[in-house]
Amino acid sequence: MVIGEAQILGQMKDAVRSAEMAGTLGTVLHKLFQRTFSVAKEVRTRTEIGANSVSMAAAAVRIAERIYPSIEEQAVLFIGAGEMIELCAAHFCSRNPRRVVFVNRTLGRAEQLAERHSGEALPLSAVPDVVAQFDIVVSCTASQLPIIGKGLVERALKTRKHRPMLIVDLAVPRDVEPEVGSLGDVFLYTVDDLGHVVREGLELRQAAVAEAEVIIADGVSDFMRWLESREVVPAIRALRDHAEAIRRHELERAMKSLVRGDDPRVVLEALSHGLTNKFLHAPTHALHHADGEERQRMLAVAGRFFPGEGAP
Repeated sequence: MVIGEAQILGQMKDAVRSAEMAGTLGTVLHKLFQRTFSVAKEVRTRTEIGANSVSMAAAAVRIAERIYPSIEEQAVLFIGAGEMIELCAAHFCSRNPRRVVFVNRTLGRAEQLAERHSGEALPLSAVPDVVAQFDIVVSCTASQLPIIGKGLVERALKTRKHRPMLIVDLAVPRDVEPEVGSLGDVFLYTVDDLGHVVREGLELRQAAVAEAEVIIADGVSDFMRWLESREVVPAIRALRDHAEAIRRHELERAMKSLVRGDDPRVVLEALSHGLTNKFLHAPTHALHHADGEERQRMLAVAGRFFPGEGAP
């Protein structure tokens, strides 16, 4: 439902792996999904469909990457332990920040997230004492009053010697006093700010849909051609089996002649004539007995099966 979201593709890959392990995939589905994954990679490589943020969590990370050269060098503090914080933690931690700390009113929930993301857990009451240690603060609690005030942040900035801080307030009502945004060394982003980023991302992804659909249509056509070619596989197999039976029969005759002491040249000549006559018996018989349009169609097919000298 989210244009360009890669999560669904990951779920499909997991499903295909499960099917392979269970032995239930089969040739056609295997080909279908491999072609699907190839086309998906091509779409993401050749278009901008996955290049822009379309979720609050992804938008927060993108903003952080605009402010800091690398998130790997930053310390991140998550305040709260709900679904939004969990999503943000997954996005930020995929960039391997140097330190990750979770604080929450219920310490046990913070400890669960810390264990999942190789971080630390602290009680909510520790925020005033530790906030100065963090370059990025992401907050989303159910508090009815702000938990981060202007005075707290001013003291933190003084301790940080005015190194910049990014504060992302995803709470409604807000966790951070609006006045914090007036401080010179603070980048404060709220739900509304991130909403603008998300809407812009959706518009840019929507613009890439037409390009993606062309690539997908080509992939579908390619797969359908392969699928149609599968219809002739039984006929090809039967044709090869028939030819193999003829070959074995003529070879046995030739071997018997050689055992009797017949001239090898004569035996080879007879072998080649026998193979040629038997291979061509059915098509030449069909051509002799065809008439009108049927003969013309068969001649055209014969020209493709047995091109003359110099033909492609």
